This record gives sequence, structure tokens and C-alpha cells, in this order.
Amino acid sequence: MPVRYNSISNMTKVQKNFRLQRPLDEPLMEQIANACSLYGIEHIRIAPSREELTVLFDATRLRASDVEAVLQRAGIPVTGVVTGVTAA
Repeated sequence: MPVRYNSISNMTKVQKNFRLQRPLDEPLMEQIANACSLYGIEHIRIAPSREELTVLFDATRLRASDVEAVLQRAGIPVTGVVTGVTAA
């Protein structure tokens, strides 16, 4: 019987917080919603303060600095990581 490779089980999900550089508005919320479809990004949650984003991503594909760069290229103005790593 052939062995099946399951790439989902080989993912290392990591959660990091990024601070927004400007206030959250409707266009920015749309950009955040669209960013969930970007390579390696699993989920983006807006903090209750509306000043930070929590991003769940595949650490086998991206580093935190890559996630920051991807978010910025998508038009989401973030600064570096706010807190430490949390395994998901």
C-alpha cells in the first residue's frame, strides 16, 4: 500500500501580534480580509483595541519578518512583532 503524504500535518502554525501604524478604517478592514488568502497566512484577527492584528501563519513557509513584509505589500501598515511566539 502506498504511503500518502499529508502536508497539513507538517505545518507549524505560529501566532504573532503586529501593531497597526494608523487607525483602523473600512478600506483597511477590507485589505485585512483579503490578506487571509495570501500564501502561508491562515487567519488574521483584529484586537479589541483595534490597534493590533494577531496573525496565524505557517512557520514552515514564512518567518515573522516575511509576514510583516507580506502585510505591508498588501497595504496593511504594520510595525514589527508586538509579543512573543505562541504555538497554535
